[in-house]
Amino acid sequence: MPTINPFARPVYLMAKPAGSLCNLRCKYCYYLEKGKLYDNNEKHIMSDQLLEKFIKDYIEAQTMPEVMFTWHGGETLMRPISFYKKALRLQQQYAGGRRIDNCIQTNATMLTEEWCKFFHDNNFLVGVSIDGPQEFHDAYRKTATGRPTWNQVMRGIRMLNKYNVEWNALAVVNNLNVEHPLEFYHFFKDINCHFIQFTPIVERIVDDRADGLQLAPGMTEGGKMADFSVTAEQWGTFLCTIFDEWVRHDVGEYFIQLFDSALANWVGVAPGLCTMAAECGHAGVMEYNGDVYSCDHFVFPEHLLGNLRENTVTQMMYSPKQREFARMKKELLPKQCKECDVLFACHGECPKNRFINDRYGNPGLNYLCTGYHKFFKHITPYMEFMKGELAAKRPPANVMNYIVSE
Repeated sequence: MPTINPFARPVYLMAKPAGSLCNLRCKYCYYLEKGKLYDNNEKHIMSDQLLEKFIKDYIEAQTMPEVMFTWHGGETLMRPISFYKKALRLQQQYAGGRRIDNCIQTNATMLTEEWCKFFHDNNFLVGVSIDGPQEFHDAYRKTATGRPTWNQVMRGIRMLNKYNVEWNALAVVNNLNVEHPLEFYHFFKDINCHFIQFTPIVERIVDDRADGLQLAPGMTEGGKMADFSVTAEQWGTFLCTIFDEWVRHDVGEYFIQLFDSALANWVGVAPGLCTMAAECGHAGVMEYNGDVYSCDHFVFPEHLLGNLRENTVTQMMYSPKQREFARMKKELLPKQCKECDVLFACHGECPKNRFINDRYGNPGLNYLCTGYHKFFKHITPYMEFMKGELAAKRPPANVMNYIVSE
């Protein structure tokens, strides 16, 4: 067993077994361009030797009895089933009595019955990227040749359901679907998806980086907002509209990650969403060649922590550089945030989105601030009620009865 680090906490390191390789060319993807960082490498796939070192090191870095492996991309199914079978064998070899779980993110277009049977038999949690109804999904999520993908994704979802694979939806909210919140939300209910993660698109385009990357890193000024980004006002209205529907009909049956994280912050426990935590830095990402970065939204040379071939997971994820990265979320909050009555609910959200000035002219305010503020003020009475129900050891779903009695 590894020595317990006095600063220990659960460590998550998303692994990209095929790097940024993908069969799609989604217009807003922030992963695709990361391949430019490795133009000198011909094959962007993780070697068997690195896979074994990663699994061994990652398990040894954990201080908890459960270990979650998260496989990400690019497109994870660009690697064959044999790769993941080898990963499972190595996990058991190095488990040391720990419970091992696996989560894999996919665009679902390459799913086959063989894949779905494999996921079911090995208890994988599958995250599916889908942006709602066909007209919204197909607007940006296209193949390399520009063809729509919604029908392929839905075929994949039907196969996951056929084999009783546990899956959830990662739904990107862009400038199009953000204007249709109820149609968007009802779509997921219609396809019987009970676990949904909403991710707002906020990207800026720059053209002066020496490494050729066009998406601006977080906590820096400049760049032009990409046309597929949402505005703060759109985001706030989107969240409030869906929340009103959810809180009246769906609490306890449909689980929206952002709403669950808000309730966690209301009752004073760690939220499941890193963007809503007081500090970040415990969830890094590893490229196919072993390079480890502070966060999947910060895969830029300036946030490189090292390489697994030369350093252990523990050395990199508890390094002074990563601790500084973790602290900056709280330490660089501008004055406006520190005065905010709902700071406890968002903690400034993701540092990636903190690139505008606050009302005092200080840098570091979140681009989505006004939307989040509107949302958190809107949900306050419901969160207070659910907090009281939890304190009384009653289910928070009682909030639906509370609304009826208003």
